[in-house]
Amino acid sequence: MITNDKGIVELKHFILREVCRLAWNDQLTPEETEKIPYQVSPGPKPQYRCCIYKEREIVRGRIRLAPAHPTQNVVAVIPAACDDCPIQDYFVSDICRFCLGKACLNACKFGAIVPGDSKMRIDPAKCKSCGMCAKSCPFGAIIHQTRPCKKSCPVGAISYDEAGVCQIDESKCIHCGHCIHSCPFGAIGSKIFAVDVIRAIREGKKVIAMCAPATEGQFGKDIGMAAIRAALKKAGFAEMVEVGLGGDMTAAYEALEWIEARKEGKIMTTSCCPAFISMLRHHYPAIYENNKSTTVSPMVAVSRYLKSQDPDCVTVFVGPCIAKKGETLNPLIKDTPDYALTYGEIVALLDSKGVAIEPVEEDYQESSIFGKCFAGSGGVASAVLEVMREMGEDTEGIRLTTCAGGEDCKRAMMLLKAGKLETDFVEGMICPGGCVGGPSKHQAEALVLKARTDLLAKADGRKILENLKNYPMDQFSMHRDGSMHEGESIFPDK
Repeated sequence: MITNDKGIVELKHFILREVCRLAWNDQLTPEETEKIPYQVSPGPKPQYRCCIYKEREIVRGRIRLAPAHPTQNVVAVIPAACDDCPIQDYFVSDICRFCLGKACLNACKFGAIVPGDSKMRIDPAKCKSCGMCAKSCPFGAIIHQTRPCKKSCPVGAISYDEAGVCQIDESKCIHCGHCIHSCPFGAIGSKIFAVDVIRAIREGKKVIAMCAPATEGQFGKDIGMAAIRAALKKAGFAEMVEVGLGGDMTAAYEALEWIEARKEGKIMTTSCCPAFISMLRHHYPAIYENNKSTTVSPMVAVSRYLKSQDPDCVTVFVGPCIAKKGETLNPLIKDTPDYALTYGEIVALLDSKGVAIEPVEEDYQESSIFGKCFAGSGGVASAVLEVMREMGEDTEGIRLTTCAGGEDCKRAMMLLKAGKLETDFVEGMICPGGCVGGPSKHQAEALVLKARTDLLAKADGRKILENLKNYPMDQFSMHRDGSMHEGESIFPDK
């Protein structure tokens, strides 16, 4: 997992590993979990905050994220950890000349600018963050500073209470998780389902991991899907399936929608990124209703396939995405997977069981190279166009808009809303670079991409529709509402 500070990663890993270890041993009691804060901060001197009591309370806050509670938001703030950022947005710097004109004072309509001993100052209790003082200063002495969490949020879901503690507006939040990994204090986290997964394994249930296409490259050039699969099975998972297979499934059914939309002259957006879909639902409802693909994401597709074969199995997504946790809980999507874990969480789970991810000799491939490439920006659109070609459709002249990153997606949606987006189809991904740039990636994106190049070069060149003939596509729905569409087929010869 990549964040601003290696220390945050190590702290999160240690706490979750210890919680998982207790869960494996059926010792997850208040008495046992209360020992963890004292392991982190034994005292008498603090290690990273003002006192050992604050440090221990922060650890308790992280422990409360796992196991996940039904009433807990997908993205949650740990109040004890969120108190060292400046409350005010605007500051008077030492550049201030304490000039005679005092344009800043005259520009402020709220009486927040007052003379100090040697420079002007801003009263945070009166400041409304309008920015007029900064605009009026002839020396540019007043600076605007945005807190990291707020700066990273693409939809303006973050505000602060009177004490300056971060508040997340659930009516705006799209669960992208960017705020989590931008906070230098580790004050924002998310629901963690690792304990729930461990309990299911201990109860003897058939727990199947579903690894995102972005997984290849996360753990090095020698760690392919087969190595991940072997490690997960050592830890107690019954099986692992690569979600690139679901990429093939999603591409096939989105191709049917694209073909129909093209005939109607209708612009359509992709549906595989849950954060992008949440952005549409919360902030562009008309586009959500009229332009969004109704096909489920690859994660949901693989889960439905697995449950069509064994209704009692437990499906667990593993990937770099926080928004997938929200997707598993989305009441608007029928038959979602049971749980979702990030790479950092699955590594902590494996570590708690003493299992390492190591290279293996055998190969494992269940998806086409197009399904595997769903993880990168442009990969979804490429896969859909490939299916259209395999169906005999002419794709010449199709205009595509590929969006990767919150600002990129917002810009495209505003143009679409205004009727000024000249395109046929829009691929939307909230993370820069696509899923491989997800907030909970295991290592730097450049290293992931380099390792992926070697791993993907080993994949065979199977076609998407050829691959899907090996799976019972008629036994489960590929639509968000769970419906089966009569007469619908992805195979041209049927």
